[in-house]
Amino acid sequence: MDDAQNMNLPKHVKIVDVGPRDGLQNQPKSVPLDAKVKLVDMLTGAGVPSVEVGAFVSPKWVPQMADTADVMRLISRRAGVSYPVLVPNMKGYEAAKAVGCEEVAIFGAASETFSQKNINCTIAESLDRFRPVAEAALADGVRVRGYISCVLGCPYEGDIAPAAVADVARELDAMGCYEVSLGDTIGTGTPVKAQTMINAVAAHVPSDRLAAHFHDTYGQALANLLAVMQQGVAVIDTAVAGLGGCPYAKGASGNVATEDVLYMLDGLGIETGIDMDKLLTASHFISGVIGRAPASKVAQARLGR
Repeated sequence: MDDAQNMNLPKHVKIVDVGPRDGLQNQPKSVPLDAKVKLVDMLTGAGVPSVEVGAFVSPKWVPQMADTADVMRLISRRAGVSYPVLVPNMKGYEAAKAVGCEEVAIFGAASETFSQKNINCTIAESLDRFRPVAEAALADGVRVRGYISCVLGCPYEGDIAPAAVADVARELDAMGCYEVSLGDTIGTGTPVKAQTMINAVAAHVPSDRLAAHFHDTYGQALANLLAVMQQGVAVIDTAVAGLGGCPYAKGASGNVATEDVLYMLDGLGIETGIDMDKLLTASHFISGVIGRAPASKVAQARLGR
């Protein structure tokens, strides 16, 4: 633990693998149901404590998520593991509730233009949609996680003011979100920008209730994660094999790869509870299903041995 302590880093980091949802939602070819179920089970079998299973959204807009209810029914739920799903509205929440979801996520943006393009409403309108969802979920004993997109840059507006991110985070916190995930959707952030943004948000929501959801478009994700961990962020969203991308952000690559983050954390002596070999097996499995090599540097290096 000496390395982590010397660098003012947390002793333990929680990984939230968003690969089965954020990573697969934009795949051009349908991913079989059994493969999705196997991926979730492989990730939890590797020790990943939270796996984002899918999204209860319109299959017209996100066809890859049309079988989320079936995935939830078929996975082997492990004690102590979280299986969050995205829900955009009350209809989505009711569908999630019907299959026994114990955690849901609501997703907004810090950019007005991105909000319009992504969910067809203003930021204020999106928050109005989320309030009854959060209220119903909390009344049912279901945990609520909040997402904010474009916290370090927008494909339409460019740089995003940290105060704008803080405003949305404060609203999600007031709704009862136990955690707010801050997404560098297009991966344009740098360490100083990331720290400045966290400082602004942490003035309203404590850093130990924030998560970093960074894409690696410009190769800055690991550096940015290290920077925000030094400010108390101890939850990191990742995607196995570096899956993902953003349909509204041309050129944006996937989420930072779970394997690459784990390699860095292991090297720092930071505990995660995740087994690298089992994680790499999951990475190679899903990469084979979708017909591409893993995007993670660790997987590529291990393949070259």
